[in-house]
Amino acid sequence: MRKYETAVQMLKDNVLRSVAELAWEDRLQTGVLDIAEQIIPGPNATFRCCIYKERAVINSRVKLAMGGDKSNPGMVEVLDVACDECPVSEITVGPACRGCIATRCVYSCPKGAITMVNHRAVIDQSKCIACGRCLTSCPYGAIEKNQRPCERGCPCGAITMGEDKKARIDLAKCTSCGSCVYQCPFGAIMDKSQIVDCIQLLQGSARWDFPVWAVVAPSIAGQFAPATPPQVAAGLRALGFAGVEEAALGADLVAAEESAELLEKGLLLSSCCPAFVDYVEKNHPDQAHLISHTPSPMVMTARRIKQRHPGARVVFVGPCVAKKKEAQLGKTMGAIDCVLSFEELSALFDSKKIELTALDGAGYDSASGYGRRFAASGGVSAAVARAIAEREDKGGGFQLRPVPCSGLAQCREALKRLAAGTLEGNFIEGMACEGGCVMGPVTLTRAARNRVDVDRHAAEAGERNVHDAAAAE
Repeated sequence: MRKYETAVQMLKDNVLRSVAELAWEDRLQTGVLDIAEQIIPGPNATFRCCIYKERAVINSRVKLAMGGDKSNPGMVEVLDVACDECPVSEITVGPACRGCIATRCVYSCPKGAITMVNHRAVIDQSKCIACGRCLTSCPYGAIEKNQRPCERGCPCGAITMGEDKKARIDLAKCTSCGSCVYQCPFGAIMDKSQIVDCIQLLQGSARWDFPVWAVVAPSIAGQFAPATPPQVAAGLRALGFAGVEEAALGADLVAAEESAELLEKGLLLSSCCPAFVDYVEKNHPDQAHLISHTPSPMVMTARRIKQRHPGARVVFVGPCVAKKKEAQLGKTMGAIDCVLSFEELSALFDSKKIELTALDGAGYDSASGYGRRFAASGGVSAAVARAIAEREDKGGGFQLRPVPCSGLAQCREALKRLAAGTLEGNFIEGMACEGGCVMGPVTLTRAARNRVDVDRHAAEAGERNVHDAAAAE
């Protein structure tokens, strides 16, 4: 039995697997209403007040597993029925309040929301604007800020509490980074799944004779342990994929082109992370022209496949929610037909009862170690540096000064320094997830060892260089 990191992940897997099983058998229309009762048989509730509330949550998850609200362009949606357990008072008075005479908290509040009642500070939540001045004014640190995990975890401030006390996502700010999906302890926010679309592609491949290829992100190393990446590739072929290519090959192509672009322009922002690109375009539009014109590794790999296999469809498999959004953008020119998360791929394997460790590893060795290390923060910079060093002219003496940014908070600071003219660098490597793709929101496991697994996978590429991999047939 798989060891899940959380009960939310287990619930999500059960829903995805159930939807996938019905999709394979073409029974979604007749069987979808039975999923909730199968997962929550009752009679006793296990995670909500009653089995009827639990089944309502399952039904909401089933809708997202089948693609979600088509009228909503966002890649994540709030499950309103599941979002009702978080505290709604953001600023509260804790037990450390001594009822002091100075009452600095009272005098610091610009809205008069704080009064003293029975020698204790009391906050009128109808007046409080959560400005935080009282937090710093209290000498005992007795006033606390209680922020919802989804709000606290959103680096873009895209999540707020609506009048109905439910979480709301502002699509004008959202970058589809997926942090909220992982952060919500009640699983009340979920990414839209394309698992049904993927199954239909594979079924169509058999009926209408077009190949479906999988492009797998390098951060998959270790995700299906003890199965190896070649065994995962074999599992994909067992699902019906005609071939499997690693996105790290596209990363080598990106490193080669992005390094040339950097040498030409002298200053560049990386384009690999779609959430970072979206963040720049929405929050720093005056710097958007500095974003590399080189497509992401996902798109580069897919284009290469479609050039060599006319008529092919391509499914990307990775740890990222934002990739689902990127695949829909016009600038990708239809390179990607479908995007799956590692969680969704796991559900696909389970739906067909594929045991990865029993398979012989399939071919899975085309990229350089530099391309494979794109998955971790600093990897893009290292690959670009290597690509420059491999050039005959060694970059003409160009001095690369990379600024690797792990998470959007660091990206924000780097962009501010760039705007102020104080940035000591000429290449900003932006990663929305702290640690890079290895800590993506829809991985199977999120742990420090993920980077170790990727480094080990990179080492298996041997002495292959960036340009060697990029030029390989």
